[in-house]
Order: sequence, then C-alpha cells, then structure tokens
Amino acid sequence: MIKQDKEEAILSALNESQREAVEYCTGPSLVIAGAGSGKITTAKEAQHLYMGTFHSIFARILRHEGEAIGFGSNFTIYDENDSRSLIKSIVKALDLDEKTYKPASVHNFISMAKNHLITASEYAEDRAAIERDRSARMPAIHMIYKAYEARCRQANAMDFDDILLYTFLLFRDNKEIRAKYGQQFEYILVDEYQDTNYAQVSIISQLAETHRCICVVGDDYQSIYSFRGANIDNILDFKHKFDDAKLFKLERNYRSTQLIVQAANSLMKHNERQIPKDVFSKEAEGDKILYKPCYSDREEAMVVANELKRIKRNDDCDYGNFAILYRT
Repeated sequence: MIKQDKEEAILSALNESQREAVEYCTGPSLVIAGAGSGKITTAKEAQHLYMGTFHSIFARILRHEGEAIGFGSNFTIYDENDSRSLIKSIVKALDLDEKTYKPASVHNFISMAKNHLITASEYAEDRAAIERDRSARMPAIHMIYKAYEARCRQANAMDFDDILLYTFLLFRDNKEIRAKYGQQFEYILVDEYQDTNYAQVSIISQLAETHRCICVVGDDYQSIYSFRGANIDNILDFKHKFDDAKLFKLERNYRSTQLIVQAANSLMKHNERQIPKDVFSKEAEGDKILYKPCYSDREEAMVVANELKRIKRNDDCDYGNFAILYRT
C-alpha cells in the first residue's frame, strides 16, 4: 500500500505526456524531450539499479568478463595522454616522420575506427580506409594501429574507445555472456540519445535483444556532439531499428518564456531532417530577444560588460544580482 501511494504521488506530479511515457513499459519507446520539458522529472525513481555512463557500465562488465576476450580483470584504462604517449613511441619505433604522424592526429584516426567497431586487423584490410590514409599522406596508420593494439594487450590495458569496442566484441563472440546480460537488463533507459555513436547503439541493441523493453530519451534539436562521433541518425531512425517503438513527445517547456521558445522553434524548423514537434511555453511572454553578434571573445566580453554596466546604472542594482550563462 505504501509503495502504491508513493507511485501515485510520483505520477500525479507529472503532466499527461510525461505520465504516458512513464507508464509505458511493454516495449521499445522513444521519448522526444525538448529543452526544459521536465525529462528528469519523467525518469522514475531509481533504487538498486545498474546505472552510469556507457563507459562506466561497460568497464564494470569487462572487469567481470574480460578473460573471455583475453584481458585480466585488473586491466588499466589509458587516458588520452597515455594513448598519445604510446603512439609517439610506436611512431618512433617504426621510424616514421614524427611531424607527419602527430600523436593527436593518429589517435583521432584510431579512435574513429574503434567507434565504428573496426579492429586493427579489419582496418588493415579496409581498402577505403587505406586509400583515405594515403590521401591524407599518412599511409602507415594501419601499421601504427596494429602495433598500438598489440602493445595495449601486452600491457593488459584499454583506452576509452576500447571499452566500447571490446564490450561489443565480448557480446558478439560469446552468446552465453550476451544472453546473461540481456536477461539481466530487463529494462533499458538511455538518456541524451541524440549524442550516442555507432558503437554505443550497437551494444545497446545487443542488450535489448532479449526483452526489447528499451526506452531512449533525447531531442534531435539538441544534437551538438557530431565532432565527437555522435550520430543524429541514431535518434531519427530509432523507429526503423525498433519498428514497434512507441513515440512520446514532451513538448511543453517549463524553463523559458514564450518569446524564447518561439524564436527557438522558428530556427529549428529549418533542419532538413527532424522529428516534428511543437514546443510551447505557458510562462510569461517575456522580453524581446536581443541579438548581438560578436567577432571575437574579447568583443563578446566587452559587449556583456557594457550591458551589465548599463542595466546596473538604469536599475540601481548590484553586480551580485547578475548571472552570465554560457556554453562552451
């Protein structure tokens, strides 16, 4: 009875769209949650759940199951500096031009391959990849990748991209292990789905094979990480991958004034591919938006400082009354 009362208290705090999304638990679902639409409120209370980032969850699994793919449970996880240092030593050992094969550039090539689930041996046989490297005047990338993979294995180490690659290979090549975790992950919830990459979605699809109760939450309007390998098609094409998926739209914005939401809508409607939605606000109409283009960080700082001075002078307020919000 206490549990029912608690559940009803949580559900009664939701609007109709949020409640529909929360109560649907019988199959795949896509929740399109616009900015400020209350998606955190929509997520159910979490106790005793397996939760974390992709990398933290998959690293935990690899600690338990890594021996099946040749890694000890105490493997080291290399950060970016470790990876680039290793690449630098491999470039030197292969007697390659260090100015041509810069560690950061080589690491990006290898990272891109891993995030498309391409191993070193597969990369060496990929004619398109080899030709692309030749065009970039870096034809030895496949040799460096092969040496890098071997050196990591020798040291019982993985980099961040390996955590995704080896989790996929673990599940692909070990049906019993995949079935065990597929059974364990009866319900799967993925947040910020618009920022997922090919490897992450491939692993999630492996885990969702058994129960198919996967709920992904995101907003195609907020996809900004393509430079890190995020693929907007993952959210746009979710219903093609799970053709029985139910779509829920959280369209009310609780954060912004009407004019801000209308301005955002007018810009986003120009996206060539999108999931149609009509975001709205019931807040006040709000002040008109000021658009002030700046051509450098210094000019931007000057414009903001001058605006603060103007408002402080006109409204007779303190600098402590201001806040500057920015995204990097």
